[in-house]
Amino acid sequence: MRAIIIEDAKNIMSNPYSPNRYFGWPSVAKLQDGRLAAVASGFRLRHVCPFGKAVICFSSDNGKTYSLPAPVIDTPMDDRDAGVLPFGESGLIVTSFTSPLSLQRRNATSDESTSDASRVENALMNAYLDTISKESEKTYYSATYRVSNDLGTTFGPIYSSPVTSPHGPVCLSSGSILWVGNDFDEKGSNGHLSAYEIFPDGRNIFRGSIPAFPGHYNCEPHCIELDDGTLLCHIRLEENGFFTVAQSESKDGGRTWTEPRLLLPETGGSPPHLLQLRNGTVVCTYGYRKEPYGIRAMISHDRGKTWETDIVVWDNGVSGDLGYPCSVQLDDGSILTVFYGRAKDDKDVAAFSTRGANFIKQIIWRPSD
Repeated sequence: MRAIIIEDAKNIMSNPYSPNRYFGWPSVAKLQDGRLAAVASGFRLRHVCPFGKAVICFSSDNGKTYSLPAPVIDTPMDDRDAGVLPFGESGLIVTSFTSPLSLQRRNATSDESTSDASRVENALMNAYLDTISKESEKTYYSATYRVSNDLGTTFGPIYSSPVTSPHGPVCLSSGSILWVGNDFDEKGSNGHLSAYEIFPDGRNIFRGSIPAFPGHYNCEPHCIELDDGTLLCHIRLEENGFFTVAQSESKDGGRTWTEPRLLLPETGGSPPHLLQLRNGTVVCTYGYRKEPYGIRAMISHDRGKTWETDIVVWDNGVSGDLGYPCSVQLDDGSILTVFYGRAKDDKDVAAFSTRGANFIKQIIWRPSD
């Protein structure tokens, strides 16, 4: 099986006229009115910097054009991975999380000797970090989400979530909202995975825990409910040379889960995003951080029992700083996948930033069968 490309990859979020030209970790969803909503962490200097904010843009023409990205979650901290979930008649949840000041400080001093431009960037970031008090860090160091009741026109307050994951929660057939992610407490995100039911008013109820794949850091899961009610969860595994995907399942709404099993080789790619197509086929897209750098997919026709892997969707990346794909199925049956990265033929990478730029990209494709 191979990916048939319907529309080549293109940039849908960028900021070419500013040093704050780094975008990453996107998600996309089809809204109740038929529009697409794409979110990401944007207007950054680097992979880690204090200027990140979770932004949103909309498309009314199936991804041909998008509005300019606008901030949804912009705390004093570095607002990172962005998820998006429509729910109910007009509800929309946008998710993110923040990184600690200590990590940002380390990044702002790690390469002071490399160039004058880098030292200027470091000074800029450190000057901003000086304005963030310990009280402010305590308030905003969190897994976060905001809720809209009018399809993303306005949003309510910032709530804290007990878990975090790149693409956020999923809406179940019962109408409840389930979030499977890494536990997030005052020490940040850890390697323990839990399932919570969350509510639009900020409440949450613990459902269950997912067993860990032993010997590796378990993180950045994505979960969907299949058409037979099974919860299917794919998990990023790393450490000890691993960068791959494992799978766990639940038959009781997330209360108990199977032991995770490996789906890809040790460096086969990650993190994952799951989508069940209207014909029942399940598609998982994931980043591939070896040459040729890009985005790959695996496909199952039996609800996740077996997978055909390593289907190349895009292989034009310049480095391993890419991935986090997220997909939706369009009305014509094709798959629209958003991801972040930089292509070999990107033209608008100017020398504004010492770390270059990354963009939110989109590609439209379908499996050959």
